[in-house]
Amino acid sequence: MKVSQLPNLITVSRIALAPVLILLLKDQQYAAALAVFLVAGASDALDGWIAKRFKFVTRLGSILDPLADKVLLVSSYVMLTVLDQLPFWLTLSVVFRDLLIVSGYLAYTSMVGPVKMSPSNLSKLNTLMQIALIFALLVQLAVPLSYPLLTEALFYIVFTTTVASGVHYVWVWGFVKIKKVEKSSARGGVRG
Repeated sequence: MKVSQLPNLITVSRIALAPVLILLLKDQQYAAALAVFLVAGASDALDGWIAKRFKFVTRLGSILDPLADKVLLVSSYVMLTVLDQLPFWLTLSVVFRDLLIVSGYLAYTSMVGPVKMSPSNLSKLNTLMQIALIFALLVQLAVPLSYPLLTEALFYIVFTTTVASGVHYVWVWGFVKIKKVEKSSARGGVRG
């Protein structure tokens, strides 16, 4: 293995933590699930830091890293919903938004060709809020603490940022970029 592939190896190990997290949640081993969630978060920070610090950024890594984040988050949301710890409507909004973005990206690239897509600030805020909710909920379940107002407030914050960032992606990639491509095509250009 090349040293330059270390960030990708860390990212793949984060994906491998998803089934472990699911099993721990299923068995209601919330303290262990919290530990796995924290390790996954630390590995996310570490692989990003290594990739940027040592210029090991790769196309594969730019695909795997957000995929690993989504696998862990969606797994957590679905399992916690199955366990009646999260409302179904919230998890549905999270999953629907991610499917909308992926299908929109695939449709866009099939029309225009490969395109570099980076998360917006709103999307980054949404991911942060999704992580904060899972963290707060796992802490509440692992430690005999109860702060239902915080978790309920986070339900609505996550729902709001999820819908807002989904609408933002549809607007930017669904309307603005396609209009740009149409204008470019009309002028004889290839891409927008």
